Amino acid sequence: MTTTNIPKLTPLFKIKTLLVSTLFLTVTSCAELQQIATQYPGIATAGTVDISGGLKEALNNGITKQVSKLTATDGFYKNEAVKILLPEELRKVDSGLRKMGLNSLADEGLKVLNRAAEDAVKEATPIFVSAIKNMTITDAKGILLGDTSAATTYLQNSTTTALYSKFNPVIKNSFSKVGADKVWTNIITKYNSIPLVNKVNPDLNDYVTNQAMNGVFKMIAVEEQNIRTNIGARTSPLLQTVFAMQDSK
Repeated sequence: MTTTNIPKLTPLFKIKTLLVSTLFLTVTSCAELQQIATQYPGIATAGTVDISGGLKEALNNGITKQVSKLTATDGFYKNEAVKILLPEELRKVDSGLRKMGLNSLADEGLKVLNRAAEDAVKEATPIFVSAIKNMTITDAKGILLGDTSAATTYLQNSTTTALYSKFNPVIKNSFSKVGADKVWTNIITKYNSIPLVNKVNPDLNDYVTNQAMNGVFKMIAVEEQNIRTNIGARTSPLLQTVFAMQDSK
């Protein structure tokens, strides 16, 4: 049998091979970095900028400037963007009461739902502030390159489940505090006493909890969009620096 002599790799050859491979990877990485720098020139210099801090400040501004408006009397009730309307199941209740001449009771029923949300948001604002602190640097860079509500969407997606579990008892307490539970017990009792109607027993705590949370996120989104699109709304050096990067994406 004929054997082929395969030359052994000398240590010097191995070192040269390693150096060539390393050089290739370095050149490739530099090319990729250059592509990113060309596509997003602002992000390429973001190493020394606290991007997550800027986005957290923007979200905190949303809570301070916009969500606080919801805690005032009529903050929900007279704000068409977030006003809590009756769930579909209760629209027939509203209609039935008005046919019986109980317009004032029907109006009061809608108003107290919004009053409960206004009261609850006042109690629950620290929950949202705490949730913002969990944003990572990786999250922040993705959000900065997102659409005009990317930070709000991130907050909503990452906190809704936990917020609901904390927010729902607050809503329940607010129902009692503003008298909504008594008003709606009276409304449901009167409606269910109407002959031939299908009786209702809605879970208003669950409904108002979800509607109130949606209202809060809507108002945070208002401020985020304002900061992203209005340079004058960037009221701190950090906001100005971070969102200037977004402008150049």
